[in-house]
Amino acid sequence: MAPSAVETITVPVPEVNPVKLQSAHHRGVYKELAPVAFDKEAELAGKEGFQAAKYPHYLPTWNPEQKYPALEPFEHYEHGKDADTSYKNLLPEGTAVNHLTPTIGTEVRGIQLSALTNAGKDELARFVAERKVVAFRQQDFADLPIEEALKFGEYFGRHHIHPTSGSPEGFPEIHLVHRSAGDNSVDLFFANRTSSVAWHSDVSYEQQPPGITFLYILEKPETGGDTLFVDAVEAYNRLSPLFQERLHGLKATHSGIEQVNSAAARGGIKRREPVVNEHPIIRTHPATGEKAIYVNPQFTREIVGLKKEESDTLLKFLYDHLAYGADFQARVKWEPGTVVVWDNRVTQHSALVDWKDGQRRHLARITPQAERPYETPFQANA
Repeated sequence: MAPSAVETITVPVPEVNPVKLQSAHHRGVYKELAPVAFDKEAELAGKEGFQAAKYPHYLPTWNPEQKYPALEPFEHYEHGKDADTSYKNLLPEGTAVNHLTPTIGTEVRGIQLSALTNAGKDELARFVAERKVVAFRQQDFADLPIEEALKFGEYFGRHHIHPTSGSPEGFPEIHLVHRSAGDNSVDLFFANRTSSVAWHSDVSYEQQPPGITFLYILEKPETGGDTLFVDAVEAYNRLSPLFQERLHGLKATHSGIEQVNSAAARGGIKRREPVVNEHPIIRTHPATGEKAIYVNPQFTREIVGLKKEESDTLLKFLYDHLAYGADFQARVKWEPGTVVVWDNRVTQHSALVDWKDGQRRHLARITPQAERPYETPFQANA
């Protein structure tokens, strides 16, 4: 197990009314669709026309004995600041680069992430910050020893250990996304819902949420299970200068309480006590200087200092602005061997649960934490 597993230890949080937040027991779509158990024997052996899991050592476990103290602040180093923006170490001659949209999303073929030098990793951090999400095809991440994948990821920050999600046995730093073969429980979900879309930035309730984030495919349905991404920088840029200026200086609370409560209600685990933190609504990226909208409907609860109706109205506008902005979104289709890298500071994303044949979808996420969100002064046309 990587040493970072024992480094997750406290975070003093701002004075927030815990009773108020506990009573607002909100369960977003993201939590409702997150399984907390599966038939392990069936996944190992295969059943009803489905093959056995290709990566059994990546099957999720939920160990109730995994208990960690609160996260302590740490000094994050932003490697994107050191990058050579000619990207000669990341994208050498002969690399195929295809931009999916003008502002967000790129596909790269012809390089191997696991072979990057530190200079290449610096350029990776900057390139992803610029392009927001990058799909690297034909990668070997899934076949590396888990220790090696974690070693690669820790270059970008301290590993985050999720408070409730499944992880490979012995590796709580890996967050697993897993829907087992033959699992049609989503039918119950759609009996009362019209969409599985649930926009969020990962664990934004932490005092130091993730920056550069890695998600690699293990198994996928033949069709479906894509991931949507939205460019929160372009979303900010589309606002009028007057509205941008009004958002500067505002902070919102982000809560992990509901996620833990929801997992517990379904028989899940709690590795750490949930936290609530305040973050600026407009945050600045430390390498690019770009400003991004930083609120999401899964974890953001209220705007500090506003009355409920005022806060709800403003947050709804921002959520809708991001969700309906199809002209600054990208849709990533998974292929075998794909590693998707995105910057959680300047994007939001949503998985899509749209396949109906019960095929397995299995992915692993490495989630390095970054700096505490901060804002810089408003500048018109900045």
